[in-house]
Amino acid sequence: MSNPHIVIDAADVTLSLGNGPARVDILRGIDLQVKRGESVALLGPSGSGKSSLMAVLSGLERATGGTIRVAGADFTALDEDGLARARRGRIGIVLQAFHLLPTMTAHENVAVPLELAGEGNAFAIAKAELEAVGLGHRVTHYPAQLSGGEQQRVAIARATAPKPEILFADEPTGNLDAKTGSAILDLLFKRQKDTGATLLVITHDPSLASRCDRVLEMQDGRIVSDRRAAA
Repeated sequence: MSNPHIVIDAADVTLSLGNGPARVDILRGIDLQVKRGESVALLGPSGSGKSSLMAVLSGLERATGGTIRVAGADFTALDEDGLARARRGRIGIVLQAFHLLPTMTAHENVAVPLELAGEGNAFAIAKAELEAVGLGHRVTHYPAQLSGGEQQRVAIARATAPKPEILFADEPTGNLDAKTGSAILDLLFKRQKDTGATLLVITHDPSLASRCDRVLEMQDGRIVSDRRAAA
């Protein structure tokens, strides 16, 4: 019987690409449990498997082996369509390169995914979410009319609008200057706290990692360290 306090439960997870002599092992037996509401930083050099681990835990990619349960869903048993359905409402993702649709306003970028997911009140929820990230005055602006920090705020609003149980953030400040990045991190942790979500954040920044409850370090496709962040 699964533990209701564990929102991510991964056991012996592997990810390989190619076959035979060309096979590349990217994840090599990952075991990880994350509690509901926890914030976890994922550190490690480029090529250590951080983004690949996020991809399989968020259902963007299927693991080659092992078992993954995320917010009550058995990701191991699902095909790509099933994973897409399972992500909906459970998982919000914030990426380094904001990935906003350039032909849509900030309001539409947040509302349309909600609408496609069947939310009848999508535009009202989107407006409230944009106000929550400090962009109530920019709802009709297009991405090209917004600064990098504002675009990332829209991306955070889009990720948190469905009230997901888990937020994944991959180098969320990588395209921002230090001051803007710091403000975005404050916002990300605030929205996590406001919504009660679990947060997994990939970063190269030890100061960001220290703000999380736990710090995982990866190397060569394995978790080599799992520690509580210094208080």
